[in-house]
Amino acid sequence: MSRLCQIFRSSRKEESYLYVDKARGFEDIPADLMAQFGEPIPVMVLLLTPGRKLARANAVAVLASIESQGFYLQMPPTVAELLSRDGSDG
Repeated sequence: MSRLCQIFRSSRKEESYLYVDKARGFEDIPADLMAQFGEPIPVMVLLLTPGRKLARANAVAVLASIESQGFYLQMPPTVAELLSRDGSDG
């Protein structure tokens, strides 16, 4: 399964990204989420496949979320995630 996705960054919440199916755009995004997300700032368009490496998300999970709810919301990393990432590259 592959999907052409567009990724947007939040104008309100730093390090928050919204992945949507490019063909559907914001059609499936709840109004409450869009209000909290703020103005979506386009970041990139990419062909997302299950094997694609993403910086902070699992491609299979992103694809499944877009399939089931129409979007994937990537939130900022937690302190624990940041600490484990710093120690793993040693």
